[in-house]
Amino acid sequence: MSVFSFLGHRAAEGPASVDLSDVGNVIYPDSPEGRKFFRRRSIFIVFLAVAFVTINALSGAVVDFDFIAAVTDFPSAVVWTVTNFVPSAEALDKMPQILTSLVSTILSAVASSVVGGIFAYILAVLGSRSVGIGGPTSIIVRGIASLFRNIPAVAWSFLLLFSFNQSEFTGFLVLFLGSFGYLTRCFLETIDEISVGVIEALRATGASYLQIVVQAVIPLSITSVVSWLLYMVETNIRDATLVGILTGTGIGFVFNIYYKSFDYDIAAVIILCIVVMVIACEATSNYVRRQII
Repeated sequence: MSVFSFLGHRAAEGPASVDLSDVGNVIYPDSPEGRKFFRRRSIFIVFLAVAFVTINALSGAVVDFDFIAAVTDFPSAVVWTVTNFVPSAEALDKMPQILTSLVSTILSAVASSVVGGIFAYILAVLGSRSVGIGGPTSIIVRGIASLFRNIPAVAWSFLLLFSFNQSEFTGFLVLFLGSFGYLTRCFLETIDEISVGVIEALRATGASYLQIVVQAVIPLSITSVVSWLLYMVETNIRDATLVGILTGTGIGFVFNIYYKSFDYDIAAVIILCIVVMVIACEATSNYVRRQII
């Protein structure tokens, strides 16, 4: 026991619990044991620092990344961004097109979150350990949730592009599948936290499975479900920009067109609109969350 851990432990227990017999077991910094302890600690910290630098150097060599050049070029990159990404009067003329794409992106994110949440909740109820239908259903549902949750939106975009090409439906499907997997996992945890006593009491009265779900599961989990759903809407609105670039939909597709055309002033307006959209959606979500909790 070091002197610091000893003092912290005794301070947490209170002055009345101090046992003077433990003083002899304290390791002081000036003692041989203390010097040995701090020497080992220093060697371990140095080892971690060297390992961190080595791993970063090897990673940079593999991907041909020059860290020093990146640091020295950073000021010029900032100057270039500030100089080129400046909204102009001509860029503001594109606002109707930008706002139309922005609304489309928001609607797609909300729709995919809600539809994914509905399917996720049904699957979570069936696979729950407390109110599920039993058998291997719980394992199967959790496996499905883990599979869909661990596939990133970029991978879903490339997979679905081969089947549905670039379309609004492809963007919706990418966001839906990600929402479905993530929300299924969250809803499973929420439903499993419901008191088993309430469910057993309803079963004792002869309530059917549907009555238990309607009278107990939904009312006791609805607050957490709405909170998770709002969080998913926020996440999908942020992800929809990247998904739009890959699937040719929404505000991401419009940004990609003007950015590749070197129309940086219009791209700057789109970036500002995306930032405002994300902040507004997050503020709205936080307000709704405060009202229901």
